[in-house]
Amino acid sequence: MTLHDWIDELCDVLELDDAEVDEGLILDLARQAAHSVEKPAAPVTTFLLGFAAARRGGSQADVEELAGRAAALAEKWGGEEVSADDFDEEELVDAE
Repeated sequence: MTLHDWIDELCDVLELDDAEVDEGLILDLARQAAHSVEKPAAPVTTFLLGFAAARRGGSQADVEELAGRAAALAEKWGGEEVSADDFDEEELVDAE
């Protein structure tokens, strides 16, 4: 079984008939979160990415934009002191 097969079967089980998954994007984000933050950040980050994308409508463009935001946060987080003042809230969170 390949990763693509797993994704197809998982989507069937989760009743996600119209899901498009860019596994490369997800794996890259998970890797960056694991290395820049800590290993447990990988699954939490990808879960929250999916949750946030679903709240926006779940388009591939939503996933890509939000993944970029998460990756930028992980990159900025990695290896240096970080405070909430280091981030522009409008860049990281949509005003609702």
